[in-house]
Amino acid sequence: MKLSRKNGLRASAIGALVVSGALMLSACGSDNNSEPTKGGDKTSAAASNIKCDGAKGQLLAAGSSAQKNAMDLWVKNFQAACSGVEINYQPIGSGGGITKFNQGQVTFAGSDSALKDEEVAASQKICTGGKGVNLPMVGGPIAIGYKLDGVDNLVLDAPTLAKIFDNKITKWNDPAIAKLNSGAKLPDSTIQAFHRSDESGTTQNLGKYLSAAAPADWKYDPKSKSWPAKDGQAASGSSGVATAVKDAEGSIGYFELSYATANKISTVSLNTGAAAPVAATAENASKAIAAAKVKGTGSDLALSLDYTTKAEGAYPLTLVTYEIACDKGNKAETLPTLKAFLNYTVSEEGQKVLTDAGYAPLPAEIAAKVRTIVPTLS
Repeated sequence: MKLSRKNGLRASAIGALVVSGALMLSACGSDNNSEPTKGGDKTSAAASNIKCDGAKGQLLAAGSSAQKNAMDLWVKNFQAACSGVEINYQPIGSGGGITKFNQGQVTFAGSDSALKDEEVAASQKICTGGKGVNLPMVGGPIAIGYKLDGVDNLVLDAPTLAKIFDNKITKWNDPAIAKLNSGAKLPDSTIQAFHRSDESGTTQNLGKYLSAAAPADWKYDPKSKSWPAKDGQAASGSSGVATAVKDAEGSIGYFELSYATANKISTVSLNTGAAAPVAATAENASKAIAAAKVKGTGSDLALSLDYTTKAEGAYPLTLVTYEIACDKGNKAETLPTLKAFLNYTVSEEGQKVLTDAGYAPLPAEIAAKVRTIVPTLS
């Protein structure tokens, strides 16, 4: 790990989100610091239902490691079912994955945020007669992890978070933090705020949340995948940020909930204006994701999230992670494998294995739409 000094869906869809434990999302350069996911002996059972449909050879993919732990499960099951197939997914960050996709180096990319207009335009050079489309696969909370001895249930709100990550609040006993944590023994020590050093959809989603929920305190471009603020400390990938927070007293950082769970890192509950602070859990994230609306058109299923929700129990700092593929113009030699693999990941079987890993599977309404689109890829 390298450290550098630096600065909707309808409500009816809620029940369709199956949740279990802590969400296993991550996003990064080399995320080998996470603990192995627990799938146990269910691999053979899951693999037995997979349709290979002509899948063969090697399939290269790269991008968000918000999907890494899910990919580990999916790849293991798919390769067990489809002899001779190799799925190679590199968790290099959303920005890196999109770059590789638009350079024709990978068949699909993983991203924690939908393609920008200019990225869609660039994809048309690779997707002959078509373009890159966003296919949501899984969603969940971005946790704010911290290490502060003696403080087990830290509560923060969006304005306070914005000021912490913008180096405007630098002490743990700052009045703004104390006001939100009555009775807590907050130390007079310096806050060590960690952020991502690589381009990241997780960073972008945090920026969107802060821009929407604390516009007076976070005035940076919410579309940026690069960390925009000055100061603070940087680490590569969610695993790097999580490890840094785990090792440094007085630290705080952001990463997918799986990294907090795997590293036993305490997480912040958000004061959203609801009756009670909302913890970062898959169930609470599902309440926010269920209100998402499809903003994409045609084969594109990009979603719009409400980062300012005050609904009881809804955790607004969430992300939906996508697979990005060509709707048309895929290479003939990899197309069968691409379709077979994505058909599996979005299938009921593929989504069910996510619950064992702690992910929140897609709402049934969105999953159904993705299942109709994947077979049409050409």
